[in-house]
Amino acid sequence: MRTLSWPKRLKHLLLACKDEAPVTQIHALIITTGLFFTNSNPNGLVITSYARVGGITSARHLFDKLPQRGVDAWNAMIVANSRRYHLTEVLNLYHQMVNEGVKPDSSTFTVAIKASSSLKDLEAGERIWRRAVDFGYGCDVFVGSSVLNLYVKCGKIDEAKLVFDKMVKRDVVCWATMITGLVQNGKVLEAVDMFRRMRKEGIEGDGVLMLGLVQACANLGELKLGLSVHGHAVRREMLMDDVILQTSLVDMYAKIGDLELASRVFEQMPRKNAVSWGALISGFAQNGFAEYALDLLVEMQSFEFKPDTAALVSALLACSQVGHLKLGKSIHGYIVRRLDFELVLGTALIDMYAKCGSLSCAHTIFDRVDSRDVILWNTMIASYGIHGDGKEVLSLFLKMKEANISPNHATFASLLSALSHSGQVDVGQYWFNAMVNECKIPPSEKHYACMIDLLSRAGRVEEAYQLIESMNTEPGLAIWVALLSGCHNYRNLLFGEVAAKKILDLNPDDLGIYALVSNFFSLARMWDRVSILRKIMKETGMKKVPGYSAVEVNGKHEAFLVEDKNHHQYEEILQMLDCLDNEMRVIRHVPDSLHDVEEVVI
Repeated sequence: MRTLSWPKRLKHLLLACKDEAPVTQIHALIITTGLFFTNSNPNGLVITSYARVGGITSARHLFDKLPQRGVDAWNAMIVANSRRYHLTEVLNLYHQMVNEGVKPDSSTFTVAIKASSSLKDLEAGERIWRRAVDFGYGCDVFVGSSVLNLYVKCGKIDEAKLVFDKMVKRDVVCWATMITGLVQNGKVLEAVDMFRRMRKEGIEGDGVLMLGLVQACANLGELKLGLSVHGHAVRREMLMDDVILQTSLVDMYAKIGDLELASRVFEQMPRKNAVSWGALISGFAQNGFAEYALDLLVEMQSFEFKPDTAALVSALLACSQVGHLKLGKSIHGYIVRRLDFELVLGTALIDMYAKCGSLSCAHTIFDRVDSRDVILWNTMIASYGIHGDGKEVLSLFLKMKEANISPNHATFASLLSALSHSGQVDVGQYWFNAMVNECKIPPSEKHYACMIDLLSRAGRVEEAYQLIESMNTEPGLAIWVALLSGCHNYRNLLFGEVAAKKILDLNPDDLGIYALVSNFFSLARMWDRVSILRKIMKETGMKKVPGYSAVEVNGKHEAFLVEDKNHHQYEEILQMLDCLDNEMRVIRHVPDSLHDVEEVVI
């Protein structure tokens, strides 16, 4: 038998293998030709090949049988486990290799540090890095790149910058890691400078770098850097056939809130897919332009694109915003007929039905879902919460705990909000304390705001103020607004004045909040402050954005603007509101508002 010409033929044969059987045959051939024990390189190749075709057990069996394991065999086993995300095993193999006296090389250090990064084990990663420097790999670009990634993922951006600045050679991966790391750590201006430095040094950002930067800008709402990256991609003609990058730009501009630019990028795309349509639909829905989002859903299908899960979730969000129950039901039917019922779609349907007023449909879907996660439970709890049904919210919350689903911060926010609106003060206080002491969930500002609202609505304003005083963080706008609302309703001038001053110190840009403060000052007969507020509102050009509500009546979508007297049932609506107002006053007296928002603006 003729001996194989090593290494080219053997390598090509192993690379051509698609499953474990031919690898086993070649392995047998290597043994019979004597290459298995006389040359360490084939061992590593065979281990790599076994792992590549899914035979990690065979790879390990071969590795364990080797009488002498060189660096190639160790690297093959380490890389095999890394590709299968067996990250702890990667580090175990690395330490075993070092303990057996085998000297790691660049590949070993790179993969081991990468595993530490994924595990966010900074201490282990730094130990490996120090050993790499001792072994002469401190200037290795691949090892250096993995160290940068380690520090970025562990939030040590300053340490990453020190390593980066000391690097003799930097490739595009190093630059990409630093730029995205700076963006993720909120150092956007430094990221822009780094991007410019990269271009001055003649490094051309590839599609992966551009995509990472665009996605980072989208998540952080950084328009300036996003525009810079977009411009660079256009000048380098990187957008021509890159649908993924173009779609990411649509998504970025939409998430930042610039729907005009998002639409322009979308319209200029030579090729679109369902994901592109979904990104634009999602952008309009999440920015409150529900009707546009729903129009896009219809238009998308006219071009024979089938909406994916993301597009349908966004469309359901749009339906919930405008109360379009009929269309929401149509989307529900489409999902049942054409798609597998995913948990995320079930969650979106529950939210849509609840916000469109059909709690029974929402609960029916909830009951039909077999495997419920915490998000689904939270959505159902929040659904009853927005309808003010504190009793059912509490019942669901207890059932959730019985199902061994651990409540999170969002669960407690929905629970406390519902208990606030249903006036269950003592129950709310009990679960707030349980959240902190039993579940070990530190209260966020939202939780505090719910509790302040709960106490203030019940007239327990002094207790609410004491809770604010106990906060470890500086109270935000929502906290003081909740307190002031209670003070206004129960005419508590002492704490109300404190809350009003705090609100003005925070410089709110919401007309409704200024109106609340002005109404309180009017209640307290502080006319000089009312006058000052009116002046501020006029000088800053604050104008009331007309509010509206939407509801579906007998299959027809009706929208009602504030102060709109042109509706064909205007008189009937007024009569019904008068009846409801009288009935509400019988149940509970509410002090008359001293000033309407419009009067404050004048």
